[in-house]
Amino acid sequence: MAGTYMSKKDDGVNDRMCIVTREKGEADELIRFVAGPDGNIVPDLKRQLPGRGCWVKAERAIVDKAVAKKLFGRALKAEAKAGPELGAEVDRLMAAQLGGMMNMARKAGQFITGASKVDQAVRALAALAVFHATDAAADGVRKIDQARKAASFLTDDETEIPSFRLFSESELEGLLGSNAFIHAAALAGQAGEGVVKRAIMLEKYRGDSRMMAQGGAGQPNQ
Repeated sequence: MAGTYMSKKDDGVNDRMCIVTREKGEADELIRFVAGPDGNIVPDLKRQLPGRGCWVKAERAIVDKAVAKKLFGRALKAEAKAGPELGAEVDRLMAAQLGGMMNMARKAGQFITGASKVDQAVRALAALAVFHATDAAADGVRKIDQARKAASFLTDDETEIPSFRLFSESELEGLLGSNAFIHAAALAGQAGEGVVKRAIMLEKYRGDSRMMAQGGAGQPNQ
């Protein structure tokens, strides 16, 4: 019931069904939500908050649909308030998680910045993924795309590493402060892999196909 968190419920794999699509999925494919003490719906990205939880497919359009159809209260069997800003709040939280993982990876030596360093890491097959600010100069992006293409010929399946363009330079400054970048790359290691995992999740959540194995930000290689 709204007003207090209920006792922790074991939201096991059998309970992970999207309340909108009715599809079951792995934890990373769904977002858990709970009702806070005031009855407001709270995203539980870490899946640690107490109380009865419900799951929504990790896509912005699906979260917005759950809000529009007032499905949270029905799923939680409680009075629940979810405003139209919920989808944006999930995006903000996912972006913050990605930023935190980038900082962690940087401290671990698994996230590098600067066009020259990124180019070298890509050509040495040391990069798991590259990142560009959405307003990065086209020439800088093109040079790294060329490195990705060249590196792909050295792999067994000739697959290019993914390229992400998720934030503008100003958004990166707000997210990372002095660690903001124009070009960056995640390197092998647990933290670097964590960056890529969270970037993929945010890209999928936004549903705008800005992560591409060829080109970047929806543009073909040049």
